[in-house]
Amino acid sequence: MDHAAIHNASIDSAAKQEIVVIGSGFAAQQLIKNLRKLDANKPIRLITADSGDEYNKPDLSHVVSRGSTAAAMRRQSGAEFAEQQRITLQPHSPVLGIDAARRTVLTAQGEFGYGQLVLATGATAVRPAVPGAEQLVTLNSLEEFATAEERIQRARRIMVLGAGLIGCELAMDMASSERQVTLVDLASSPLSSLLPAMLSQPLHQALLAQGVQLKLGQGIRDIAALDSQRPEAGCRVTLSDGAQSEQDLVISAIGLKPNVQLAQAAGLSVGRGIQVDAGLRSSDPYIYALGDCAEWQGQLLPFLQPILLGANALAKTLLGSPTALTLPPMLVKVKTPLYPLQLAGRTRGEDLAWQCRWNQQGLVAEARGENGELCGFVVGGDQMSAAFPLLRQLPR
Repeated sequence: MDHAAIHNASIDSAAKQEIVVIGSGFAAQQLIKNLRKLDANKPIRLITADSGDEYNKPDLSHVVSRGSTAAAMRRQSGAEFAEQQRITLQPHSPVLGIDAARRTVLTAQGEFGYGQLVLATGATAVRPAVPGAEQLVTLNSLEEFATAEERIQRARRIMVLGAGLIGCELAMDMASSERQVTLVDLASSPLSSLLPAMLSQPLHQALLAQGVQLKLGQGIRDIAALDSQRPEAGCRVTLSDGAQSEQDLVISAIGLKPNVQLAQAAGLSVGRGIQVDAGLRSSDPYIYALGDCAEWQGQLLPFLQPILLGANALAKTLLGSPTALTLPPMLVKVKTPLYPLQLAGRTRGEDLAWQCRWNQQGLVAEARGENGELCGFVVGGDQMSAAFPLLRQLPR
């Protein structure tokens, strides 16, 4: 059937039984796998702007040390995934809009009706609002890595913006005898949104020991290409204190912004993300959201474990057994090999009293609330085995 015929085909009642998923990242793929485990025959359609290839996203923080290529990181193609899971894949089909009243999704390839719709549209890497921000590279998807792959391989002077979890992992991964890495953050210590400064101090020292230059308490003022015709020639970066340096590559790792434009245009309730209830249902009874785009109980949860648990609960809900998402205390792992960290519970707040045990190689820090109860912890270095016993003690 040609595109025009598809476009003009009336949306029949069968389509109204179909579960349609928009997006092709980890959340979409986990949901589809869970749906298929529970129901071998339910019609499922996956609509994605890219090819829908499957890969392991956390590996993007370690591409340099592992010598990874974008091609080698693909676990399977979108077409193979679709065949394996027995779904209809609509690749390279950016969604133009959602008509919630008619329960249809509009794409350049035609309109598709849905019984239930799941938005798994992910999040976009944030770029600082400075002149020349278009020079920045982001590594939030396999496609972004594929685009920047050659430049990353050739770069000898790399600046990473943002000393959060991803920024610290990238900086430690890329720093070596051949590469000079500079890590820049507005905060005065690394991982400032996760940890008090005293607990990130060993990571700070490990980054310095690896040769990373830290520019903390600094932002960037502008980025200027050295040769506008050749991006690979690098750029000149000016920091907020006026200091200038030439870099082959500048990577932005200052955070993620949920992709809410489709939901907003469809009239759904949107805060920082697409607002969903305990069962991941949006303000429209037939539309759900999962993954980095969703705002659940006022929180954004851009980690793998909540997506795994969310995909599991949502699959049951979509197949007729309403299941609320409940999250146990979760370990957040900072994969910085010279000084890895794991944390869980509440690790920021003026009201926390910290009890710390340090040695040369590691630390165990317990956060207690005003009632003396354990409410969070951080373990670092060679003390990783302390994480699970502490995790079990956290209130559920």
